[in-house]
Amino acid sequence: MLFSSIEFLCGFLPLVLLLYYLLPGRRLKNRFLLLMSLGFYAWGEPVYVLLMLFCIAGNYMLGLLADGRRGTGLGRVVMCAMLVFNLGLLGVFKYAGFIAASLNGALGLALPVPQVVLPIGISFFTFQGMSYVIDVYRGEAKAQRNLLDVGLYVSLFPQLIAGPIVRYNTIAAEIGGRQENWRDFCSGIDLFIIGLAKKVLLANNFAIVADKIFDDGGYATISVGAAWIGAVAYTLQIYFDFGGYSDMAIGLGRMFGFHFLPNFNYPYISRSITEFWRRWHMSLSSWFRDYVYIPLGGNRHGRGRQVLNLLAVWLLTGLWHGANWTFVAWGLYYFCFLVIEKLTGLSRQLPKVPLLSNLLVLLIVICGWVLFRSPDIAAAGEYLGSMFGIFGNPLTDETFWYQFGENKVQLVLAALAATPVLPWFLHKLPGIQTALGGRAFGIVRDCFLLLVFLLALAALAKGSYNPFIYFNF
Repeated sequence: MLFSSIEFLCGFLPLVLLLYYLLPGRRLKNRFLLLMSLGFYAWGEPVYVLLMLFCIAGNYMLGLLADGRRGTGLGRVVMCAMLVFNLGLLGVFKYAGFIAASLNGALGLALPVPQVVLPIGISFFTFQGMSYVIDVYRGEAKAQRNLLDVGLYVSLFPQLIAGPIVRYNTIAAEIGGRQENWRDFCSGIDLFIIGLAKKVLLANNFAIVADKIFDDGGYATISVGAAWIGAVAYTLQIYFDFGGYSDMAIGLGRMFGFHFLPNFNYPYISRSITEFWRRWHMSLSSWFRDYVYIPLGGNRHGRGRQVLNLLAVWLLTGLWHGANWTFVAWGLYYFCFLVIEKLTGLSRQLPKVPLLSNLLVLLIVICGWVLFRSPDIAAAGEYLGSMFGIFGNPLTDETFWYQFGENKVQLVLAALAATPVLPWFLHKLPGIQTALGGRAFGIVRDCFLLLVFLLALAALAKGSYNPFIYFNF
């Protein structure tokens, strides 16, 4: 079930909210949320809900064993078991086919290639399970004695399918002691509507453009302009798709009294690749930083060790996104730029030339998304070659002019929405609120959000194209 579906918006969500607030007591509310979260997952994955329950039970027991045993022999055994358990689940259900096919291709073997349907959200809920056990082992959170509360943490439906990756130590207190209030509820609705608009009114439309160009093939023959339109469309699609989902997830959490940390902070205004990864998918970046990079030694043991640690992190980051060599190459692509920035000090120098550095980062990011979106590395090379006219491609063609003509207004709106222009405008011009009066300004804002919500519903009612990119991870 998608957040941006009529079933969710007009059925599941209103019913769950109504019953949740009618139920007395935190314990009963939590049990109800757990039941609804499992039902939400089972809607799309009726079989794999058993896999998630297995993941919950396994990490619950490992958390109990890890509690108070940091630095001990048993504690290290438990941590190894935690890695084997969670990475084993990922290996079987996400990477087994990729590994077998890669070995067959490289070594001429004839290993059977498992055809396993990828469980939705497995990369997210296994990482949350690992986060729980690691936080308990480090003493950053107390082991949860109640299996159902661990189940709620892992399966909570707002963040279950595509994140953000919620760290246990950030919401442990709220599982048993949160206080819902009207202000949080209203801000949650606002965030949800903003995220829904990003997804339905922007991302879905750019998906049509990107899919048309990327899925038609023949990358070496498309015009330079068409290649750029496709790449820019995908750059905007993936931001508004995943950023919109994160806004919806955070907003839903607020409605139930949970405060998830932000996941995006206008990444396309970054002035270095280092800054970009501090703004893009922040929950994943911080997860790898705190649970992989720093434990490996971070930058504390010389430049050579730091480079190796970064290599490990970015290989894993690429593989986390998918079982395909394009994702491995994408991770190594960013590894190279980050190493260059760190070894040369460019991450400190680039912000001194704001416009130039921002354009350079955008160029690197757009080219990176081509690699991310392409079916294989060879196709990505062809597409990038067409973007820069290497094959003698025409500058424009019919595809370019059609797509540009159909989407030029949306491109401008999306470019503005991808920057903090509107928040800056409202912050810098408080006279607007003063002129309207606080209450009048609130009414105008609420009417605007209502209009946006109705437009999104209308688009969904028409049966518009409605995928979610990060469901595949």
